[in-house]
Amino acid sequence: MNSNSRTGVNSPATEPDSLADRRSISLQRELERGYDRRFRERAEYRTRVWALLIRHYFHRFVPEDGVVLELGCGWGEFINQVRARRRIGMDLNPAAREHLDPGVTFLHQDSSTPWPVESDSLDTIFTSNFFEHLPEKAMLSATLGEALRCLKPGGRLVSVGPNVRLLPGAYWDFWDHYIPLTEISLSEGLEIAGFRVEQAIARFLPYSMAHSRPLPLWMIGVYLALRPAWPLFGKQFLVVAVKPHETTM
Repeated sequence: MNSNSRTGVNSPATEPDSLADRRSISLQRELERGYDRRFRERAEYRTRVWALLIRHYFHRFVPEDGVVLELGCGWGEFINQVRARRRIGMDLNPAAREHLDPGVTFLHQDSSTPWPVESDSLDTIFTSNFFEHLPEKAMLSATLGEALRCLKPGGRLVSVGPNVRLLPGAYWDFWDHYIPLTEISLSEGLEIAGFRVEQAIARFLPYSMAHSRPLPLWMIGVYLALRPAWPLFGKQFLVVAVKPHETTM
């Protein structure tokens, strides 16, 4: 808030702030309604799916004695269930707080603004189906910059997301998909930000639990164990990037 607004003076300088506030509130309400519409009926199923995904695959990226932050934590399907000494969830949707375990620290904010997290303090940053929802690439670049700052040297950013190259039409069936990404474009963005890409898999998980028919739970572990099946059914990429250790010149 600027000084004029504190004194109650109705000057032109106050209008952008007021408009920005209204837009932020509107966006937050839209996020809350959208998530509720897509996932409330499958909330229990999603939680059970993520329990399997963590146990069979993602646990390897999160040290149990470390600190993990999830970007776009939603209703906490990942961050509530992963094991770590400290867990942090970040989301612009204020309703996310209601779904997080008491042991999870909630950061209610735009990921492209400075994070209230110490530099070199995180072991892992995880995000699933989040980057494509940012309104523009400048915001993604700022988010990656904060991620690099907050990770420890050797810490990892693990990202899962829909691969637009494999979903040329269906990608846009979601109202709030803005940035089209592939494992290659995200890898380039990460490298520009200062990361070293450790692995980039074009076909990892099937596409969506929002519009698709739910898979039997027993198939999740089988699918992850059978890597030859990934090229057949995978529509989402997996990109793992590392914050390099400082090098001496």
